[in-house]
Amino acid sequence: MLKSWIEVFVRVAIIHYWLVKMRGGEKVLEALCEMYPDADIFTHVYQPDAISETIRSHQVITTFIQKLPFSWRFYQSYLPLMPFALRSLDLSGYDLIISSESGPAKGIRKPSGVYHVCYCHTPMRYLWDMYDSYRENAGFVTRAFMSLLTPWLRSWDRSTAIGVDQFIANSCFVQQRIQKIYDRDSIVIYPPVMINDFSVAEAVDDYYLYAGELTQYKQPRLAIEAFNQSGRKLLVVGEGGMAAELKSLAKDNITFLGRQPFDRLKYYFSHCKALVFPGVEDFGIIPVEVMASGRPVVAFRAGGALETVVEGKTGVFFDEQKPDSLNLAIDCLEDEMNKFSSSLIREYMVKFSKDSFCTSLERLINERVK
Repeated sequence: MLKSWIEVFVRVAIIHYWLVKMRGGEKVLEALCEMYPDADIFTHVYQPDAISETIRSHQVITTFIQKLPFSWRFYQSYLPLMPFALRSLDLSGYDLIISSESGPAKGIRKPSGVYHVCYCHTPMRYLWDMYDSYRENAGFVTRAFMSLLTPWLRSWDRSTAIGVDQFIANSCFVQQRIQKIYDRDSIVIYPPVMINDFSVAEAVDDYYLYAGELTQYKQPRLAIEAFNQSGRKLLVVGEGGMAAELKSLAKDNITFLGRQPFDRLKYYFSHCKALVFPGVEDFGIIPVEVMASGRPVVAFRAGGALETVVEGKTGVFFDEQKPDSLNLAIDCLEDEMNKFSSSLIREYMVKFSKDSFCTSLERLINERVK
């Protein structure tokens, strides 16, 4: 890709909420780092050993949250301090600011004349649509602080939207949430998926797959209950706070593999009968990676899955987050499995490639800033 006018002549600051592990948001950050190799990264907490070489090759500047006790582990507990930490950042001398928003990132002080683009993975879940779920599962002290501080944090989150010149949503689902919460229009640019890292296998094994964090909003318990009921073989890849609970519920047909290296993950993606995707995600990169491996997805009919899964072509949907509904969808998939072509499933995923993301974002920024 030819160097853009922005890349050659403009100083770029990228604001990312925190850098403690590699997930979907960090994959977007990697693509931004490749687009703007001289950009500086600002973040609240940084654990270099948990982050890719692509990101580590950039200068990373942390806020004062980094110096607080056990920040690498309890960073979310310092959420009420993050607005002040963002305001303390000195961004003078930069020409373009790109904030990567899922936790607090967009609330910086924007110098005069600087263009601020916010790539929004989602407005903060724990303040908005999933507040009740987070509060219900929090301890007594955390619940008390949430009740006390959430109104102020919501007000701050809304007010900082004014400092964004252009919102970019990672899906139409998030675009609707940006409009509802911030009363702002946005442009949808799907996040980058490394399509070429995945390939179609010659043969498929006899198991279904759940892959992702074992946390409540991803609904892993629903998958466990459904496969307990059906007796089908399920492999569970991932870790999280619900691991012990889920293992105690699971029958012998369910195997927990924990976190897996990328090579093994690619194997499980390409050899599973299908991915089970029971939660509501803002976009959902794992389903796209599995479909790029030629395998279908059984997804709950909501959220970003509606934009990535093509019913009857790349997967099937279920309509209620109940074991019976999920098992019925799997029954339908198995009845029509011969209609699903691995090569065609993969072809549908091309529009979610990194090249597509970079081209769309570069065109948008060049039009706005030049």
